[in-house]
Amino acid sequence: MAVFLNMLIRSVRDLSKKRTIKGRKRRKSREKQIYYGMALLAALFVVIGLTSAIRGGTDDVREAGKVIQDASEGNLKKEEEKEEEEKEEEEKAKSREKAAKNPDIRVLVMTNRFKGTVHPEVKLFSETGMTVTYDGGEKQYKKGKTLKLKPDHKWLKKGTVRVKAADGKVAIKSLNRGDGTPSYDGVIELRSTAEGIVIINELPVEDYLCGVVPSEMPSSYELEALKAQAVCARSYAYRQMEEYGYPEYEAHVNDSTDYQVYNNSGQAESSSRAVAETAGQTVMYKGKIATTYYYSTSSGKTTTMEAWGTKPSETNGYLHAAEVKGEDGDYEKELPWYRWKVSVTVDVLSDLIGLNTGKDVGKLESIEITKRGPGDVALEMKAVGDQGSVTVKTENKIRKALGGSEYKIKRQDGSETEGRDLLPSAFFTIEKKGGKFVIKGGGFGHGIGMSQTGANEMAKQGKDYKEILTLFYKDISVE
Repeated sequence: MAVFLNMLIRSVRDLSKKRTIKGRKRRKSREKQIYYGMALLAALFVVIGLTSAIRGGTDDVREAGKVIQDASEGNLKKEEEKEEEEKEEEEKAKSREKAAKNPDIRVLVMTNRFKGTVHPEVKLFSETGMTVTYDGGEKQYKKGKTLKLKPDHKWLKKGTVRVKAADGKVAIKSLNRGDGTPSYDGVIELRSTAEGIVIINELPVEDYLCGVVPSEMPSSYELEALKAQAVCARSYAYRQMEEYGYPEYEAHVNDSTDYQVYNNSGQAESSSRAVAETAGQTVMYKGKIATTYYYSTSSGKTTTMEAWGTKPSETNGYLHAAEVKGEDGDYEKELPWYRWKVSVTVDVLSDLIGLNTGKDVGKLESIEITKRGPGDVALEMKAVGDQGSVTVKTENKIRKALGGSEYKIKRQDGSETEGRDLLPSAFFTIEKKGGKFVIKGGGFGHGIGMSQTGANEMAKQGKDYKEILTLFYKDISVE
């Protein structure tokens, strides 16, 4: 019996050594099964031991003990192998889940100053080296070596070329953006066309947003404002990913103001933090992701889709005419673009109206806003000259009709800036005074959705990103 007890103790100790603290909860039920099995084996051992003792067969006892020990160790090994398999499967499932929550977006990279979609040549570089794959082959580029491709390159003639950094980003040395030479996460895909080379950046949408948020909103803004911007940008991106904006290249968006500005400004810690802390969150309206439009500065009010000639409906009802104000009045009342003024001569504005509308009305006699929409936005404008008249509809076309660099815009802080292709906003009044037209307006941008400076001022007053979003978008949730 002494031999039996020693061997039983030794077996238990050996099993104990193989146990680990990690995964104890997961193993609890399995260990119970093992212990129940050990109890049965121990009972069997006693029977065998007593029988052997009676027979004087101590060798049989030792052999039985060894068999039990080997069996126990074998079972434990199988359990450990099973656990490893399950752990591996769990990691794969998490990876699949992450990919589902962070799908790839394909971004068409435009030329310098966002003027076109086709590049005459492409120069790619990575500090860590690059892997280039093409139809029928693969090539490694060492650290610091530049890949130069023109449309007639043999790789491009065969089809699509894909380039990925060994670690980090791929820089496009043939491209200039606001912060200089841009670098890109993910894969750079190149396609040859009759006009040149098309560049597509394929990357996870969360990485894409790290390049969008600092390009659309100053990284110096309050964190809660940046988080609101991140959620808006993510919601907008997801809606655009429902179909290809460039089906011929299987690209969802481009990197300009046509969609969202991407990678014009370098990534910033604050912006990336805002993306990370809101990961996966979107603006939801009636069970669907909302198209979350945004712009620079409000006049104290926002407007609806009617400004673009679209009637309000059940699908766009979240885009409402909101008052951007708190207990102390309009949030943006102290900002330069909150109010502005333009004085332009009759002759200059007559030329601009003719050029921008395509209709020469002669010397302007009057300009009248004939229809306004929610938030007091101009929806229809009539310009009358000594040779005819022209009627302009929707805020964008009205702003374009009155846009130009031939005059100065004076902001409420006294600073001046040159006029642009578009009037700052369609929230304005206009009247003729002597030989000039005086335009008094407020805000900067189309006025639909979230005001970015308004979001920042709200954040300064302690509002979090969800409070910000629910002011600008009606009856929504952030999920």
